Amino acid sequence: MPEEWRRNFREKWLEYFPGARWPVVFFYSGEERYDSLLPPPPSAGERGSVNCLIKLVEEVFNGRDISLEAERIGCAGGRRYTGFSSDLRPEFRYFLSCGLEGEIEGERYKKSPEIVDQILTKMKFLPAPSRFLVFKRFDHLEEAESPEAVIFLDRTDVISALFTLAGFREAEGGVICPFASGCGSIVYYPRLEAMKERPAAVLGMFDISARPFVEPNYFSISVPIKKFKEMVEDMEESFLIADSWKKIKSRLNSK
Repeated sequence: MPEEWRRNFREKWLEYFPGARWPVVFFYSGEERYDSLLPPPPSAGERGSVNCLIKLVEEVFNGRDISLEAERIGCAGGRRYTGFSSDLRPEFRYFLSCGLEGEIEGERYKKSPEIVDQILTKMKFLPAPSRFLVFKRFDHLEEAESPEAVIFLDRTDVISALFTLAGFREAEGGVICPFASGCGSIVYYPRLEAMKERPAAVLGMFDISARPFVEPNYFSISVPIKKFKEMVEDMEESFLIADSWKKIKSRLNSK
């Protein structure tokens, strides 16, 4: 992303969102230099949460750039939603719903396995185009790197503003909120939206299993890069310059 464009966003972000966290970007790459950003692989017998993608991405918001490949992601769902594997854990339909007596403890996010089947039937698998999936904080982004989407993970004041900004050019819509895992909401659905002529931002981090890895009252909104550029262009003529936002903006630094 060109330096001029990155500088433009940095200046507007600091002006309109003082105290908010820098967003994180992601992109796929086959460049070997990203091998140095890989986290250690999970040890044998470790639970999937050790290298949960959401747990790792939270570290990126704190300044640690990472890259991932299939064996560095701790669960089958994370590998699927990032495109590294089309497989799901055995009997996933029971895992997400009521469980299977004596075998699987269900998460009970859906009432029945049949509802899970309906969801999976509609989901299109998006294969990873390259070996590495790279996450970087926006202020670490290099000129030669081209992000696919921008992930904001912050307090409800910040997310509410980004939600409103995402709908600034739209009569309706501009944001979707699909039922999704944490990694599905920040990677899979933004990639899916990016294929559309008018991509939407994706509201997320409602996954109860992922929420222990993020701060209380933090939610995400993930924006395909085309949509993100429009939102940045709109900042100076949107509600961000009105008194309604100024009342909220004044308290961002106080939390």
